[in-house]
Amino acid sequence: MTFWDKVASNEILISALIGWTVAQVLKTLIDCALNKSFSPERLVGSGGMPSSHSATVCGLTTSAGMCYGVDSFEFAICFVLASVVMYDAIGVRQETGKQARLLNMIMEQDLFKMNNEQIQKRLKEFVGHTPLQVFAGAVLGILLALMVHQWYH
Repeated sequence: MTFWDKVASNEILISALIGWTVAQVLKTLIDCALNKSFSPERLVGSGGMPSSHSATVCGLTTSAGMCYGVDSFEFAICFVLASVVMYDAIGVRQETGKQARLLNMIMEQDLFKMNNEQIQKRLKEFVGHTPLQVFAGAVLGILLALMVHQWYH
């Protein structure tokens, strides 16, 4: 069995990767529809609806629970990881985005007489998530893991 065959047969890894991929594509499509323009950065960027971080860790956790049982150490590790990632996405990372928006507004008002090159280096504002975005990502990850599990069995 080759390396790639082993990777492809890893249901837990595939669930996590599909969760991330589908969330990133959905996030890009939603952003495109709302802003009437395509932003390639959204395909790999953080922030936005749904949370790809939540979709990834919930896909991972759901799959681990189905493969090893919810009483396993694998599920326990994944559950704790998912909890930390989703808490961080709502808390610290969302606050970072708010601060970036405020700093960008200050820079744009020319209060510091910055040159054009400095103004163009805007801080990244899409770094965190609202609770709804995290919830949507979590539900997406769980549903995709259930579908992957059906496909593997």
